[in-house]
Amino acid sequence: VQLREAAEAEAIKIFGRNLHELLLAAPAGPKAVLGLDPGIRTGCKVAVVDATGKLLETTTVYPLQPRNDWQGSLATLARLVVQHGVELISIGNGTGSRETDKLAVEVIKFVAAKKPEQKVAKIVVSEAGASVYSASAFAAAEFPELDVSLRGAVSIARRLQDPLAELVKIDPKAIGVGQYQHDVNQKALARSLDATVEDCVNAVGVDVNTASVPLLERVSGLNKALAKNIVEYRDANGAFANRATIRKVPRMGDKTFEQAAGFLRINDGENPLDRSSVHPEAYPVVERILARIGKGIVEVLGQPAVLKGLSPSDFTDEKFGVPTVRDILTELEKPGRDPRPEFKTATFLEGVESLTDLHPGMTLEGVVTNVAAFGAFVDIGVHQDGLVHVSALANKFVKDPHEVVKPGQIVKVKVLDVDVKRQRISLTMRLDDAPSSVPASNRAPAEVSTGTAREPRSRRPPTQYRAPDREPQPAGTMAMALALARAKQKK
Repeated sequence: VQLREAAEAEAIKIFGRNLHELLLAAPAGPKAVLGLDPGIRTGCKVAVVDATGKLLETTTVYPLQPRNDWQGSLATLARLVVQHGVELISIGNGTGSRETDKLAVEVIKFVAAKKPEQKVAKIVVSEAGASVYSASAFAAAEFPELDVSLRGAVSIARRLQDPLAELVKIDPKAIGVGQYQHDVNQKALARSLDATVEDCVNAVGVDVNTASVPLLERVSGLNKALAKNIVEYRDANGAFANRATIRKVPRMGDKTFEQAAGFLRINDGENPLDRSSVHPEAYPVVERILARIGKGIVEVLGQPAVLKGLSPSDFTDEKFGVPTVRDILTELEKPGRDPRPEFKTATFLEGVESLTDLHPGMTLEGVVTNVAAFGAFVDIGVHQDGLVHVSALANKFVKDPHEVVKPGQIVKVKVLDVDVKRQRISLTMRLDDAPSSVPASNRAPAEVSTGTAREPRSRRPPTQYRAPDREPQPAGTMAMALALARAKQKK
């Protein structure tokens, strides 16, 4: 029983960590986006959203068989891109994604020829959970007249703008952080994932004038009812001008406001401090700082040189000690700072679209889709994620793969081995590693999966793993097995 509990705890920990990295993936920001939900026989669903995420237009195109309306699809997408000033094309990574990616390339070339000043880029994103959102009650309330199949394209477009704001609308277990989640205690898993979502939301902060109910209800101190009241008050009275106005929301008590206010941001409001994480109760501390240096808040925000040399102990009182004042000074230096990384895109090698296009020794750019205890899975654009074994993540011993990579990270990898029959790709991030000289299909199964038993770990060839068709890879069962082994070793 103890071993089982230890294994479950290890698996849940990995699930939570992967979810954390997915939620805090780099946002593209306020840009008009065209979302493409790839499909073959049923067509490619299209949705265009403006810089705020507002839905502008939807349609369905049929570039692939059986209709093969490539030129018609190209013309339709080019029109949408130009008409709505689209800057990014977000492509779901499901079936038909590479073919749809080709179509997007032609759209970009077509637009560049017709309107050179309009710069458009394309990005392939994970569509995990998009179908769950499409059929959800929230999506039905948000788009009651929109066909369920088209709602997924909206989600694919919006999650590029702000992954956190869009993914909070989906059950965390449906986002794709591990396939064997049903193997662990479901209550413990739900508690862990819910806590992870709340931590991520509070770390980033929420724009109270644009946030949805699902996003607001994840803010510390708020629940679904209060989040709904905030949105209804905003819709009825217009944007909040300052944080003090939030107190007027029905059922917003003093304790709740005290707990939530620091995470609720107001951009372009009356008080510049309202867009920072400085709590309203700490504003008097800021006023003392401003009085000391003789400058206004606008002159101080984002100006580290102005604040240099100030001692936190000079501004403490009975309520705010040195650690809190130090945090306030840090926030004034970088107000409203976003802990998420800068938005970047991976470029898949042109002409590499399937396993048969790969060969050992190729160096490719890819995106980490999932991290498990035994390594990391990387999307290199061939519908099958390759595995970088933990022993091939770096030129040093790696105890925990999360120390080296995280979901959404862009990495350079070298192909070590390709087994087309078994749909397996072995990769390494140690680019000086030599590719395997023996094809995987000619080896014994044990050699393919584990390497030679007597070899030191650092010299073993990276383990290969079957990657189901573009789904994020399992962390559950393998993590549990590893945890069991660790628990036995400790005993």
